[in-house]
Amino acid sequence: MADALSPDAPGAPGSAPPTVDEPTTPHDPLPPKKEQGAPQTRTPTGAETDAPATAMGQQGAYLTTANGARLRDTDHSLKAGPRGPVLLQDHHLREKITHFDHERIPERVVHARGAGAHGVFTGYGTAEAVTRADFLKKGRETPVFVRFSTVLGSRGSADTVRDTRGFATKFYTTEGTFDLVANNIPVFFIQDAIKFPDVIHAGKPHPDREIPQAQSAHDTFWDFVSLHTEAQHHTMWNMSDRGIPRSYRTMEGFGVHTFRLVDATGATTLVKFHWKPKLGVHSLTWEEAQLLGGVDPDFHRRDLYDAIEAGAYPEWELGIQVFPDTPEETFAGIDLLDPTKIVPEELAPVQAVGRLTLNRTPRNFFAETEQVAFHVGHLPPGIDVTNDPLLQGRLFSYVDTQLTRLGGPNFTQIPINRPHAPVNDMLRDGFHQHAVHAGVAPYRPNSLDGGNPFPAGDTENAFVDVPVTVAEAPKVRAAPASFDDHYSQARLFWQSMSPVEREHIIRAYTFELGKCYHQAIRERQLRCLANIDPVLCREVATGLGLPAPEPTVPLADVTPSPALSQVGREWPVDGRTVGIVVAPDADLRDVDQVRRAVTSAGMVPLLIGPHGGEVDGLPVQRTFATARSVEFDAVLLAAAPPPAPDALPARDAKAGAADTAAVDPRVLLLVDEAWRHAKALGAWGGGVGVLHAAGVSGTPGVVTGADASDVFTAVRQLMAAHRVWERFPASVG
Repeated sequence: MADALSPDAPGAPGSAPPTVDEPTTPHDPLPPKKEQGAPQTRTPTGAETDAPATAMGQQGAYLTTANGARLRDTDHSLKAGPRGPVLLQDHHLREKITHFDHERIPERVVHARGAGAHGVFTGYGTAEAVTRADFLKKGRETPVFVRFSTVLGSRGSADTVRDTRGFATKFYTTEGTFDLVANNIPVFFIQDAIKFPDVIHAGKPHPDREIPQAQSAHDTFWDFVSLHTEAQHHTMWNMSDRGIPRSYRTMEGFGVHTFRLVDATGATTLVKFHWKPKLGVHSLTWEEAQLLGGVDPDFHRRDLYDAIEAGAYPEWELGIQVFPDTPEETFAGIDLLDPTKIVPEELAPVQAVGRLTLNRTPRNFFAETEQVAFHVGHLPPGIDVTNDPLLQGRLFSYVDTQLTRLGGPNFTQIPINRPHAPVNDMLRDGFHQHAVHAGVAPYRPNSLDGGNPFPAGDTENAFVDVPVTVAEAPKVRAAPASFDDHYSQARLFWQSMSPVEREHIIRAYTFELGKCYHQAIRERQLRCLANIDPVLCREVATGLGLPAPEPTVPLADVTPSPALSQVGREWPVDGRTVGIVVAPDADLRDVDQVRRAVTSAGMVPLLIGPHGGEVDGLPVQRTFATARSVEFDAVLLAAAPPPAPDALPARDAKAGAADTAAVDPRVLLLVDEAWRHAKALGAWGGGVGVLHAAGVSGTPGVVTGADASDVFTAVRQLMAAHRVWERFPASVG
């Protein structure tokens, strides 16, 4: 019965429900799930093949070798008798084991933990005044593949750790591939790429014990950033709620660097790229992030894929901040080549230039998400780089890393990386060369191939390296004086936060520094905080049991940027999850009505019952044993269920002293956690008694009533603000 409700409960692993008995009738491979996509079936040189996407997958009904010979058996090695030794001639055994032994490739040094999705980008035409890039023209639709990731953790780490997130987008434009390799934080730890090995070595697990995994709450990280103070601005963002996003769908993206756009006349403009999520920018609470690390370490990728399957397609607008391309390359006194600085949106508004919609999940994680290769130097005509020293180093690093990860220089021929533009590059041979090149003269000039390929000019829309004049200067290992300010923008970020967000930043610094072993490192970082804000420094110092130092530089006079705060606005609730607690004695007509209303609102209802299967004909997607508050954006209670038969401390630690409880303790825990995490709660009928038993009735964001539909309507309105922060007044202004 549950399979019939898969649109309401996404997450089915296959495209057809399994049978109890092993299938024995041969048939072709099952079709992909409706939400799955795949790279277009193009040749290694970018030509369309018109083959269906399934042509890239396995074919036929019968098991074969890698060369297509059908096999009778794959369960037994070839032996000299049933009890004899395995024979060397067993070529199928060797092929099968050899492939298995070589299934893995080196994981990324950074951004190893990732999730990807296919989609489409539609240009608005509003960028045509500043760039000739074709994919930004009005109505132009461009296929894309997006990979979200964390920076520090390994492939097996958890999604919800406190970390920077990658937001890398591959645009398959008709003029060549454009890779916008962004982060969810608009600034970086360092100003010069030569420091990248240092900051990553400091953030990664300690080399002797390989701990801690996927986090910065340890000595080597804070040792580095407290000494290398240009990292303080990025660190402030990471200690804020931005470091633990609620979802990839509620995460901003930033190109970090300043890029140079070129219009049809050759005129240039400097820009910064922004991704703005349709659902707004929201985060987890710190306790939710910690719980999810154990309850569901795949929370972010599951949320992304479930939303796409449910039809709540994630959307972002691509925007640009536009600056005059002056010789100084500054704006409002801010050095545009310094990747540790932002330009507040109040000074340079973000202008929308297109919309990104993710509407297909990968068909195969390894082939697509793991093998996708991004490079900041993959640029179409109309977009060029600047002299940002971090960007310049990345132009080398991204190609270099693929040589080890993907086995050679032909990584652009892997299906997920193949361009959607004709390729005639004169690059030949090497590992994994899939193209079958014709001709005899892969060089220029030539006459044997009739001169082909020919250079393109302006009329063929060739890429142009903008002829920027490089000022005469001596070769030095130094940074400009404008890079020396390491504190004013960190102070700007702090001053722009709401009181509740400041509380979260204080807690994050206190937790992370509290995990450091050496007190000297804590004291050194407190000196940095003193140069950002005395309240922040004092509160963190109090939590660490240390005196608050005095500033060593004058505190910057900054104007807060309201755009940096996540609190205070309302957003769509598309794709949010609502848990509905039911029991056999509940009025299930009301439950079914609310369940349908949740679905109609574009959200996903999940019924939580005392056992699996059904409760009076309604399918139960979660039980009291399997549900946890972190799965839900809001919780509704239709009943006050007594302890279920499995509410035994020996069987479920969440049950507690179930024999003395009137309400199943796991339901009370669910309510208590959701309340602590500032989520909206609603109840009618017997469910009102649960709120009283949990001691939360009458508090902000807790709705009760006699009519189930009215209760849900009020809860839905609360969900638009993401959290009910007024439930917990802040102690800092």
